Order: sequence, then structure tokens, then C-alpha cells
Amino acid sequence: MLFEDLSLSKSIQKAVFEEGYTNPTPIQEQAIPLVLAGKDLIGCAQTGTGKTAAFAIPIIHQLHRIVGSSKKAKEIRALIVTPTRELAVQIGQSFDTYGKYTNLTQLTIFGGVSQVPQVDTLRKGVDILIATPGRLLDLHKQGFLDFDSLHTLVLDEADQMLDMGFINDVKKIVKLTPKNRQTLLFSATMPIAIRELAEMFLKDPEKVEVSPVSSTAENVEQHIYFVEKGEKRNLLYHLIKNQNLSDVLVFSRTKYGADNVVKALRKKDIPAEAIHGDKSQNARQRVLDAFKNKEVGVLVATDIAARGIDIDQLPYVINFDLPNIPETYVHRIGRTGRAGNEGIAISFCSKDEQPYWKDIQKLIKVEVKTISDHPYPWHSGSPETAPATAQKNSNRSGGAHKSRKSNASKQNKKRWY
Repeated sequence: MLFEDLSLSKSIQKAVFEEGYTNPTPIQEQAIPLVLAGKDLIGCAQTGTGKTAAFAIPIIHQLHRIVGSSKKAKEIRALIVTPTRELAVQIGQSFDTYGKYTNLTQLTIFGGVSQVPQVDTLRKGVDILIATPGRLLDLHKQGFLDFDSLHTLVLDEADQMLDMGFINDVKKIVKLTPKNRQTLLFSATMPIAIRELAEMFLKDPEKVEVSPVSSTAENVEQHIYFVEKGEKRNLLYHLIKNQNLSDVLVFSRTKYGADNVVKALRKKDIPAEAIHGDKSQNARQRVLDAFKNKEVGVLVATDIAARGIDIDQLPYVINFDLPNIPETYVHRIGRTGRAGNEGIAISFCSKDEQPYWKDIQKLIKVEVKTISDHPYPWHSGSPETAPATAQKNSNRSGGAHKSRKSNASKQNKKRWY
């Protein structure tokens, strides 16, 4: 299927074409017609499957037809609720991109910054509002938000909102919206609390599920290094220096750990920055922009902060700390190998993390290559890894398919053997 087969307006088709998109991803192919038909929708899709476009494109199409060339005052007709500031910014950029040839306006609001510019824009009127729960409820309480004309409500990254304690806020937000709205819920996983939320607020929803959370993209090459815990920083430096790596996203389990990794790399003259919840919004955005602009070669992030990182050609992801939740591993390595590009995911496993690695192997059922030829192996004994299924998982997790490929990852791929 091609995007032109989805009965989208010429304005949207033009914007999509200019982005290099030709074929919709599975989540887009299945979700867009359902959203255009006015159905409530539950979408289960992991990071990197192109789900933002799966709801942004049909919403723009619908609102462009509704608003048209009307000169009436702008009213909020679509509301997208998402857990983090980075995700809100990313979604806002997507709406700007896909709707650039329409007369629709959008505003992204979040906490941690002055509300004055946000309120000024709201008073002028907007068609689409992207918001984090806290700032949204705060501005509504102050009387700056009116949802009487709302057409579509999107709850994005619902499982992450659950993890961050936002579910009660989400319930309050939903109750502020009209009952005859269209509701779209997207989540990478479907725990009981999310299913209950869907049953509470969605009407006869259609369900779309692609790339289950247990699947890892086949165009992501995965490697595991068994390393002494105290030698992880040395191994990280060794790989970055000897393999001449750049554009590297490193995952740390804690904010404190992320800062320490950055300090260790800087001492060895490796440009690195950390991004996590203790940093201000402006500081986080500056770091993210510097990484995207290749001013910083290594970005060290915690899982929550990384949810807003959307870079098509990110060649390397390194799990400095293994996650204790297997599904988180899938989310992390889904940051590379996006939009049809290839990527390499590297994991460090200390002895105390071996149970985590066994759980990850049971989930992904993919044979991961062990790299034993490195300077910092376990001092005694050999890693007793859980049996891994040799059959490769054939699911992909790229964004909207583009014609370009990442040459950098292909060139560096052979260095890891």
C-alpha cells in the first residue's frame, strides 16, 4: 500500500511525500482508515513503529475538512495527552510537519516553563493542543481551556503515564471532554490498568496491534558483553575510542548513574551529556538539540527522558545498565534501526545483572551474539546465559518507510567482529 491509497487530502499527501514517505508502516496502514472512519481505537505498538503519524495524519485530515477556510475563532478540536515534555515537543513537530499545507494551528504545553506564552497563544485560539497532564489540568483550573468543541482525544504512551503515576490525572482530563468525542489510546504494552481505562472511556473500540513488545527489529544487530560491574565505564570508553563511535545513545538505570557516566567520559575528553528528570526543560532541550546537531557524540539517558528522543538515523544504542523489566530492553534498542535504517544495540551485563539478561532472552527469543574479546571480562567463571532461540524474529520496528538508508551503520558494522 502507498500513502496515496489512503484517501488523504492533497495537502497532507504533499507534506508526507516531501518527508520521503512512500509506504505506510503497519500501524499506519491499519489505524489511519479506522481513525478516518470515526472509530475509537486501541493501538498497541512499540517505539519506532510510526504511531505518531498513525494518529496525527488522520486528525489533520479530519480537522482540515471541518475547519476549512472558516474565519471563525479557533477552538480546540483535538487534544493529545502524553506523559513527558520531550514527547509533547516531538508530537507537536509532527503535527507541524504533516499539517504545514493546511491552515490548522497547534500548541504544545508542558510544565517547567513559564505559562505566559502558552496562555497568550491559547487566547488567540488553536485547533490542536498537545499537553502533559500536569500543565493541562493547571491551565484548565485557571479557566484558560475549553473543550466544548473537542472532536478527538488521544491518550499517547498510556503505559508510561501509568508508570509515572498520571492515570488519575488522565481520568480527570477525560471527564472534562465531551462524551461524543472520538478517543484513541496508544500504548506499547497493555497492562490490566490500561485495559480498564480503555473499557471505561472508549466506545466499541477497534484494536490494532503490531510488533508485539516481545519483538525486536531484525535490522538491529544485538551484542552482549559480560563485564565486571566496576569496569563498565572503562569498557564504554574502550568501545567509543577504539571503534571511533559517534551518535551513541547510552542508557543508565538512574539519574545519578547517568551523571557519573558523563563525568567519566568527559575526563577522557569524550564530549557527552546527560538527559534525565532532574534537568530543567530548557536544559534538556539544549542537550537534545546538541546531540541531534552532532555537537555532542554521546547522550546518556534514563528511560523516561529517552521517550522523547526521535532520531531516524541513530546508529548505536548501548545499555550501560541492563533494565530489570525485559520489555524496557525492547523499547531501548528500538531507538536504533528506525525508518528502515540499520542499527547496533550493545548491552553490558555484570554478574548481578545476569538474571535480568536471562529474562530478556526469554522474552525476545532471539540469539544475541556474545562478544568475549574485550579487555574487561568477568574475573572468574564464565557467564551461564539462558538458552536462546536461534530463530530470528522477523518483526520490524522502523518508522514510516523512507527511501534513504544509513550508510554509517553499514560501514561500522564489520568492526564488531
